[in-house]
Amino acid sequence: MNSTHPFNAGEIPALAVRQGGGGQVTPLGPDAWRLALAATSANAYALAQLDDYLHLPRVRFRWHPPVQLDLEARVSASNLPGTWGFGLWNDPFAMPLGVRGSARRWPILPNAIWFFHASPRNALTLRDDVPPNGFLAATFSAPTWPGLALLPALPALLGLLWPPSARWLRRLLRQFIRQDAVRLDHDVTTWHHYALRWFSDRAGFSVDGHVVFETTIVPRGRLGLVIWIDNQYAAFTPQGQVRFGLEATPPAWLEIRGLRIAGE
Repeated sequence: MNSTHPFNAGEIPALAVRQGGGGQVTPLGPDAWRLALAATSANAYALAQLDDYLHLPRVRFRWHPPVQLDLEARVSASNLPGTWGFGLWNDPFAMPLGVRGSARRWPILPNAIWFFHASPRNALTLRDDVPPNGFLAATFSAPTWPGLALLPALPALLGLLWPPSARWLRRLLRQFIRQDAVRLDHDVTTWHHYALRWFSDRAGFSVDGHVVFETTIVPRGRLGLVIWIDNQYAAFTPQGQVRFGLEATPPAWLEIRGLRIAGE
């Protein structure tokens, strides 16, 4: 991640709070928060989230390369159901799922750069050589077509109901959605310093000052900052199986501190 770009010390961003299904965000200091879920059944969506794009259209999302994000984080357990993480994305699915205050946006193809934990029920990859779950440093890169441009492709989604056609669609999507990721194996229940750098032609991730992943597959367009913990899962397996839903979860939390982000 060496670069001559003169990143400054960064700023503490102004963040909006989203809470649903027993999720709660609690400030712990000027640059620290606890995002917590109460014990939740698989019948209700639970979310605790901080982001900087709540009411914004995607064209006004703030971040574009070069960007550096730094924070320290820990979670209550390494094997939590659902997902949690922190980084930048374009909120591609635009599904508020019962959380009030979300801007309404058309679904689009995903662009993201983040540290992302996905429980074993998740399989969030189109490539067979990329880890589908675990704690990942990951990127997604896709064309920034407007959501309306994807409407003609909606009938093709019926092919997801039949595994042979779903496998074909999965291969087809690889032509439009590129991704890269590596699974990380350190203890996420203790404090670690996480940093990512996003440039127009490359990206790098570090943990405690050590580079853990570098890639030339980088997101396109403008992205928003997101930090979250929830109880949902989604899978699109190499066998053509499509699954999504909610997981029962015990009380769980994600704590962050020292949040800083710098960019142009």
